[in-house]
Amino acid sequence: MKISVADTGIGIPSDFIEKIFRIDNAYSTIGIQNEKGTGLGLILCKEFIEKNNGKIWVKSKVGTGSSFYFSLPTTNENK
Repeated sequence: MKISVADTGIGIPSDFIEKIFRIDNAYSTIGIQNEKGTGLGLILCKEFIEKNNGKIWVKSKVGTGSSFYFSLPTTNENK
C-alpha cells in the first residue's frame, strides 16, 4: 500500500531532503503561516514505517510544496 500527503508550502531545498529523516541533522523551518516545528515528526514516522517493513520518501520543490510518500506491505512478507 502506498500513501501520499502533499502540501503547497515553502518546499524543501534539494540539499536538505536527505537530512529531514535523520536524527543527527535536525531540520526545521518556519512555515508559510510562521508555524514552527521541531523536525522530530518525520524522524518518528520513518522509524515507525521502517519497523513495519515500509519505506518513506519525499519529493519537493522550493516555492511549490512537498509530497511525502510512504509504503507498507499489505501482507506479512517475513512469513
